Amino acid sequence: MTPDLTTLVELHDTVPVLAAGGAAIGLLFGFFAQHSRFCLRAAVIDVWRGRFGERLSVWLLAFATALLAVQALMLAGWLDVGNARQMANRGSLSGALAGGVLFGVGMVMTRGCASRLLVLSANGNLRALLSGLVFAVTVQAALGGVLAPLRTEIAGWWVVDGGSARSLLGRLGLGPAQGLAFGAVWMAAAMWFALRAGSRWWTWAGGIGTGLAVALAWWFTYAVSRASFDPVAVAGLTFSGPSAQWLMRVLTSPAPPFDFDAAMLPAVFAGSALSALARREFRIEGFHNGLTMVRYIAGAVAMGFGSVLAGGCAVGAGMTGGAIFSVTAWLALLGMWLGGGLMDRWLPEPALQTSARATA
Repeated sequence: MTPDLTTLVELHDTVPVLAAGGAAIGLLFGFFAQHSRFCLRAAVIDVWRGRFGERLSVWLLAFATALLAVQALMLAGWLDVGNARQMANRGSLSGALAGGVLFGVGMVMTRGCASRLLVLSANGNLRALLSGLVFAVTVQAALGGVLAPLRTEIAGWWVVDGGSARSLLGRLGLGPAQGLAFGAVWMAAAMWFALRAGSRWWTWAGGIGTGLAVALAWWFTYAVSRASFDPVAVAGLTFSGPSAQWLMRVLTSPAPPFDFDAAMLPAVFAGSALSALARREFRIEGFHNGLTMVRYIAGAVAMGFGSVLAGGCAVGAGMTGGAIFSVTAWLALLGMWLGGGLMDRWLPEPALQTSARATA
């Protein structure tokens, strides 16, 4: 595998190879995520309402697959995340928890997390499209704009050093073998819930395919970093940073290089659109009233600020960071489950019924 990538990098340079890989993985993620209706918000609501149905099983299948595949790659020596930002850089525990809660609140208000909004936008959902745009603007404001001082203040309340201190397995004195065993427990739970819910074969395939796309992103960026003479960040799938990057790409010139993240985001959109068209699920949907629009915009702002504070979105922190057992990622994921569940209980049920069609 590595020799082929080395040849590609030598022939075409590093950035085009990264972009091609990002596009391919993005297409897979978008197709499988749309096909299975993968959504953290839907899983959270199912658990808090005591339903434990197919929507929970999809998320568990995806998360368990990502966890198993990533830990297997690390155990085999095909992946090293020591230089990934979720491990190497200093992190914020306060930011992870507070940001996760905010993100969870926002994803309930907008009826989808960041990746789900992109998928729904490709299906013709204009509510998701507007929410995604507001999300991207808020992410940029939190990264280097008017919200940056507030983010820095909250993140500084409780910090953790990079390296082994930021690894959940490292703190427990464990390694990839134990991580793989833990992933097997998650997969057993996912399979039990899927069987209990009577999930169809494409639900299994969609959930597993979504998780494999997350693991594939980790492997691909690491493999390219080994094959390239140029520095390459070892990273996985995430949607907050790339959303802000695309916003600046549209608004400023010259645009930054078309790298892995830049190619991944539109490819997810394209993969989701192809799946929606193939299943005849593409339809234009809008807002029903002004109050609904206000709720979606407020939720997108909360989710955008929360994702930067937490170090990633439901996929970037929750699955990508969770699969490598980053302490901050697991704390952020916990915050998302808490914030989403509490918001679902507080938000009046009629306000959630904005569409006859379920969006997750």
